[in-house]
Amino acid sequence: MEQDVESPVTIQQPIKLPKQAREDPVRSKCSKRKIQRYVRKDGKCNVHQGNVRETYRYLSDIFTTLVDLKWRLNLLIFIMVYTVTWLFFGFIWWLIAYIRGDLEHIGDKKWNPCVDNLNGFVSAFLFSIETETTIGYGYRVITDKCPEGIILLLVQSVVGSIVNAFMVGCMFVKISQPKKRAETLVFSTNAVISIRDGRLCMMFRVGDLRNSHIVEASIRAKLIKSKQTKEGEFIPLNQTDINVGYDTGDDRLFLVSPLIISHEINQHSPFWEISKAQLPKEDFEIVVILEGMVEATGMTCQARSSYVTSEILWGHRFTPVLTLEDGFYEVDYNSFHDTYETNTPSCSAKDFAELVSRTEMPLSWSVSSKLNQHEEIINEESGKTHETQTERNGDVANVESESKF
Repeated sequence: MEQDVESPVTIQQPIKLPKQAREDPVRSKCSKRKIQRYVRKDGKCNVHQGNVRETYRYLSDIFTTLVDLKWRLNLLIFIMVYTVTWLFFGFIWWLIAYIRGDLEHIGDKKWNPCVDNLNGFVSAFLFSIETETTIGYGYRVITDKCPEGIILLLVQSVVGSIVNAFMVGCMFVKISQPKKRAETLVFSTNAVISIRDGRLCMMFRVGDLRNSHIVEASIRAKLIKSKQTKEGEFIPLNQTDINVGYDTGDDRLFLVSPLIISHEINQHSPFWEISKAQLPKEDFEIVVILEGMVEATGMTCQARSSYVTSEILWGHRFTPVLTLEDGFYEVDYNSFHDTYETNTPSCSAKDFAELVSRTEMPLSWSVSSKLNQHEEIINEESGKTHETQTERNGDVANVESESKF
């Protein structure tokens, strides 16, 4: 047995372990650390891609790469592509004129140049811009005595069309991106936990600031929390679905006025055993995702936000923001994020459900016992009346014989 323990096979350790596996899970649970957001309040994901070696994949989809760049880089690339293209073809036009000797016969009316009035690199650059942008001022024109110039004209026209389609398409897609539409979809600053219809619920509010609505709007929620499996595997930032009505269809929203999204804390909820005192000690994040199509463009839009434990208010409700005016409803967005306190038990939803069932069971027992006692009394009275009737009719002997049989 000692040999088995001391054998190098059993004590061999992996050469390199992930960072999560190298950390002691027991110590990490005991040590309280600051919660790092997975999704920021503005909806941007707080994740950076590091040690990406296959960078060629970004170049294989260069169009999406350019669209995803920041505006200053995108504009810089837009200007540089056109400038480099004009300079390149301008240099080719100047080189053709230099090789043919057009620059040596400037002003010679008997000489047939490739391009009229091309007397240097600057004029060749201007002619390149006029050719690619089809401006055509009419001062510099190509002649029919230059076959190489005709071929270059065809090449520049085709390349210029491709550059225009690519760069203008890139700018158009970037301008029409639905990300800016998500700026007018707002989420409440805090989430709340309170009683609704006799059930403990976690709620947050969403709203749309524009008059043009989001078509086919739907809401989802995810619980982001690290976990350790029964086999000892550590899963960082594990994602768990939070039911906000996908089984009943309540997750399909008609987002005309602000709506309160409710999650019932039941046996299937990850908050089933969390109480008010235990909530600040938890280390999790709730990510909410609102999706839909922009009514004006038909493009899909997605808005995101998140709530950490410090942003979940126990025992609060949202202040109403919708009022009825003369012929219309008015939404007061000044009170969109406001909440007020309400009577809410501080125990977990599990303890609250047990408490409610305990208070209801004695009532059911008393009713059933009363019903059983009443039924027994009726049976006894009916039996007595039957015996008295048989005795009066003189059929006692027949009754006794039938009972013996």
